[in-house]
Amino acid sequence: MIGLARIAAPVACVGLAVLLTARTRENRIAGLAYTIVGTALLVGALEPPNAADLAGAIIGLIVLGWALSLAFRREPWLVAYLALATVPIRVHFLHHQLLVPLYVVAAAAAFNLLRELVAGNDARSREFGRATKPLALYLIWVGFSVAWTVDIRTGAIDVLASYVPLAIIALSVARLPWNAFRLKLLYGELAAMALIFACVGFYQYETRQLFENPKEIVANSYAAIFRVNSVFYDPSIYGRFLVVALVPTAVLIVRGNSLRTGLAALAFAIVAWLGLLVSFSQSSFSALFVAIFCLCAFVWRWKAVVVLVVAVVVLAGGAVAAPGLMHSLRHHGVREINSLTSGRGSLIYNGLRIAKRHPVDGVGLGGFSKAYSKLTRRHIKQSASHNTPVTVVAEGGVIGLALFLWLLIAFGLSAFRRIDRTLAGGLGLAAGLVLVAIFAHANAYNDFFEDPTTWLVFGLIALAATRRRSAMIDA
Repeated sequence: MIGLARIAAPVACVGLAVLLTARTRENRIAGLAYTIVGTALLVGALEPPNAADLAGAIIGLIVLGWALSLAFRREPWLVAYLALATVPIRVHFLHHQLLVPLYVVAAAAAFNLLRELVAGNDARSREFGRATKPLALYLIWVGFSVAWTVDIRTGAIDVLASYVPLAIIALSVARLPWNAFRLKLLYGELAAMALIFACVGFYQYETRQLFENPKEIVANSYAAIFRVNSVFYDPSIYGRFLVVALVPTAVLIVRGNSLRTGLAALAFAIVAWLGLLVSFSQSSFSALFVAIFCLCAFVWRWKAVVVLVVAVVVLAGGAVAAPGLMHSLRHHGVREINSLTSGRGSLIYNGLRIAKRHPVDGVGLGGFSKAYSKLTRRHIKQSASHNTPVTVVAEGGVIGLALFLWLLIAFGLSAFRRIDRTLAGGLGLAAGLVLVAIFAHANAYNDFFEDPTTWLVFGLIALAATRRRSAMIDA
């Protein structure tokens, strides 16, 4: 039955592409229908060990999703609030840690979207604007790559657990009615969650107790530093969430009109930064640095380059002044760097070797781990290279990489073009900088398309761009 996924995944992803790009109500309904059919076929193709439990889960998903869609009809912004609230909640299912509560939100969003399309009262289409075509083409390529993937089960789960539900949520967020108060509530929810997670991190650091993740517990037993993961499985994912909260806070501090608001944002930023500190996530700190530098470039223009040069000179001077570091780099080179990055150097290097052997179409979605094992004759637990561009080019070839870069550029242009002092302009700037931070983080941790916050940012960028376009037309 697993071979059915080679047909089901393209059907689901082509359905998503039609839903995103079609302009007529009938074609969009057909696209959503194809997505649902492809998703159902993917579930059947995975052949779960307990059919009764699976049937119960599907029925529960449909019932809860339909009931929740009625709430979305009365309060559309609930889809954004609930999607954000369920980001850290994962449940062990199908031998993976999956975002099961988020899938209920996605099902409700799909029911609500179907109701809106059938009613025919909403003529909106191509909600992602200039990013619609690259996103649709990337989804099509990802779906078809399951047809030749070397790990069909992992590829099928990636489509089923990430691309389909998260794309539906992103589209639903992009279609939200503009409401300044609701948007401020969403930021308040993000800040409150970050504060709670940071406090949990402080508790873990103080008591030296972690939740879940036995691997990290063992690693902390032998490491010189103690890394916390708060309510997340991995410290780097915890760190990334705090970065996602810190970046819009920095925008609020820089662009806010109220001194009281600025001071409150600064106080929150200090607490969140301390929470980030005890995660000891190098990738998260790097992502925050990149996003803040981009914000400085937006505010100070060319002066930000001076700040960057000074920072590089200081870091370089520190490296030269550290004989031990220079000795290690001279005598150990790549091996030492690979050790410092917990093996990421080898993953990236061999990921590029995989891409070189399969330059056009790659090894297919989810095929990195098996291709790596075949290439190096060593088994790895990671399913990706810890570097999103490398994973994309290894699994999707140069075509997949080109579509991925086009997608990033399109969303970047949507976020940063015509930034003004309005709330929509601030949302575009903040969401664009968050996307920059997530991409920077994904260069050291992967999980770009698997992270729900990425798709929420896609939706918010589209929402801000639509609002700015409407304001220009009205003016």
